[in-house]
Amino acid sequence: MTLRELIDRAVLLFRPDASKTHVASAPTPQAALDIFKGEWASRLPPPLDTAAAGSAALFDDPRIHWAAEQLGGFRGKTILDLGPLEGGHPYMFEQAGAADVLGIESNPRAFLKCLVTKELLGLRRVSYQCGDFMEYLRHAGRRFDVMNVSGVLYHQRNPAELLALACRAADAVILWTHYYDAAAVRKLIRTNARFPGVSDEEYDGFKYRAHRHEYLHSVRMAGFCGGGASYSQWMERAAILDCLRAFGMANITIAFEDTTHANGPSFNLVATR
Repeated sequence: MTLRELIDRAVLLFRPDASKTHVASAPTPQAALDIFKGEWASRLPPPLDTAAAGSAALFDDPRIHWAAEQLGGFRGKTILDLGPLEGGHPYMFEQAGAADVLGIESNPRAFLKCLVTKELLGLRRVSYQCGDFMEYLRHAGRRFDVMNVSGVLYHQRNPAELLALACRAADAVILWTHYYDAAAVRKLIRTNARFPGVSDEEYDGFKYRAHRHEYLHSVRMAGFCGGGASYSQWMERAAILDCLRAFGMANITIAFEDTTHANGPSFNLVATR
């Protein structure tokens, strides 16, 4: 057998089976969702609420409804959404009348899921970019009426920098996050082993204690929603509030505090100048 024949045989052997890589049925929303079968976190809104996806109410999130009440609504506003995951919050912003919504997502699979939901739901004032939102905030120079920093602070290695950049680029910040509390963490066996130590950190003159959080085996799970490194740094509750104030947010309103959350204590807030 010649070398060419060996190569041709190898190509045939390892070529993907088209019957398993192509969709054979007529187009349906479910066919698009099934590209990421088993990875969806969100339950989709009507008319797609019967589709098989996830269970989290991120397309009808009470935390975002509450934030809208605090900010007098989103109509006509420009909004930057950091780490939109599957597009739930951007969908809510458009439904509430936002003029322009930009979502920046660094996880390529999450970015593609956002494009799927944007297409299925017919969104027209939402756009997505694939990349690191920290790099975007460091260099873009654009300002927004509102920045949504939900579910991303506790995935940062320098969380104070994210808060500072958010405060500089937006007039209002929506923030949902976990925070570190020693007493609460000790009660949660699931999280206790993930925090191996604490360090003193500083960003632009703001000093705080950072608690190293290890992702451990969760990085191998399908649909992993964490950051791009093997660890992140968690801030303490008071430090988060102090940091927002230090970088210009004088008015802070808090809701949805949950000290017994399975993944660690959390709260939701809206901060304005």
